[in-house]
Amino acid sequence: MNFDEAKFILEKYGQTHILKSYERLNSEDKEKLLNQISKTDFEKISELYENAKKPAETESAVIEPAKYVDSAKLSEEEKAEYIRLGEEAIKSGKLAVVTMAGGQGTRLGHSGPKGTFDIGLDSHKSIFEIQNDILKEANEKYGVTIPWYIMTSKENDSDTKKFFEEKNYFGYPKKEANFFFKQGELPMIDEEGKLIINENGFIKEAADGHGGVFEAMAANGVLDDMRKRNIEWVFIAAVDNVLVKMADPLFIGYAIKNNFKVASKTIPKKSPSERVGVFCKKNGRPYVIEYTEISEEQANARDENGELLYGEGHVLLNLFNIEALEEVEKYKLPYHTAHKKSSYMNEDGEIVQPEKPNAYKFETFLFDAFAKMPEIGLIRGKREVDFSVVKNAEGDDSPETAKRDYIKFHNQG
Repeated sequence: MNFDEAKFILEKYGQTHILKSYERLNSEDKEKLLNQISKTDFEKISELYENAKKPAETESAVIEPAKYVDSAKLSEEEKAEYIRLGEEAIKSGKLAVVTMAGGQGTRLGHSGPKGTFDIGLDSHKSIFEIQNDILKEANEKYGVTIPWYIMTSKENDSDTKKFFEEKNYFGYPKKEANFFFKQGELPMIDEEGKLIINENGFIKEAADGHGGVFEAMAANGVLDDMRKRNIEWVFIAAVDNVLVKMADPLFIGYAIKNNFKVASKTIPKKSPSERVGVFCKKNGRPYVIEYTEISEEQANARDENGELLYGEGHVLLNLFNIEALEEVEKYKLPYHTAHKKSSYMNEDGEIVQPEKPNAYKFETFLFDAFAKMPEIGLIRGKREVDFSVVKNAEGDDSPETAKRDYIKFHNQG
C-alpha cells in the first residue's frame, strides 16, 4: 500500500490523523505504518466503537448453578478408573499443552514477559522453568515428550524466544515442543472513535484476550501440527499458575470416561466476594458469569450443605478435545470492551499520559467458547495443589503467596 492509497482509506473512515506522524518516520518505519494500515479492519473497528458507546443491554436470562464433580469425594474405584484412562491417553502421546504467555510482568515491577519472572525461590527459577519442570516430570513418568505450545504476544514474542534460547530450553526437547505462536491484536481507540497512536508513531494495538487463543492456534498452524502428531486432548492454561498440573491423568480420564469434549477444573471460591468468574448455566448452556455481573444474592446463595451455589471458580484450567477446538475456531467469539488509561502521541508528536480512562480495548474471553458446547464437564480441584497465581506485586496472588504455596506443596511431596 502506498501513501495515497492509505490516505484514501483513512479519509473514508475519518482516521487521517494517523498520517500526522508519517513525515517524522524514517523510510523503514513509513513502510511499516503503511503496512499496518493495510492490515487494519476499519469496518470492524467502527462496529466495535459503536457497540462500546451503547449502554450495556439488560439481557433476560435464566441463570442456574452448574453441576460439578468434587474430585475429593470420588470413590477409590472412580479415581482409579479415571487415572487409568488418563494415563493411557498420555502414554499414547494423545496430550498436548498450550500455555498462554502473552502478558508482561509490568504489575510485578518486571520489565520482561511474565513467564520470565523470578518468584523468589532459592533456585531463582522463573515461572517458565517451574512449568518446564512440571512437564519434564510428566514426560519421565509416562515415557513420552508432551508437545508444549507457548502463546506469546507481539510485545513479548522476541523476548520470550530469546529467553528460552539463552536457557537452552531448560533441557526440553526443542524438536518436539516449544512451538511458539503469537496472539492476535486489535487497535485501541479513544472515546471519539479515533485510533490511538503510540509513542513510536504507529497504531497502538493490544492483545485480543485469552479467547484469541483459538483463532491464533488455527492461524499459526498449531492445530495442523497437533493433527500431524495425532493429538486428541489439549490442556490450555495461563502462564502465571505455579502449581498448574499440565498432565493430570485424573482430569483427562474424567473427560474421557464421561464423553466430555470440553472439561474444566474448578477451584472453589474462598468467599462470596472473591474476584473470580464462576461457572453456571445460562439459558441451559454452560456459562461463566463474571464477578462484576453476579448479583449479591447469587454470590451469597448456599445449598443445603452450606456450600456456595455459585462457587466454582473458572481459573483457566481447561481441557479440550481437538475436535472441540476445531469447532470453536469456526465461531466468532463476542468482543468485550474495557475502558482503560492509555498513553498516546498527540498530533504535535507529544506523548500524553492520561489521568483517567481515555481508551477502549477490545478482547475475547476463552470461556465464551463454553456456550458453544451442549455440555462441559466440571471437576473440582484443590487450591493448595492446583492453583497459585502471580498477578499482583503484593498481597493476594503475589510472588510472596506463590512462593509460599510452591514450597509448601513440594515439601509435602
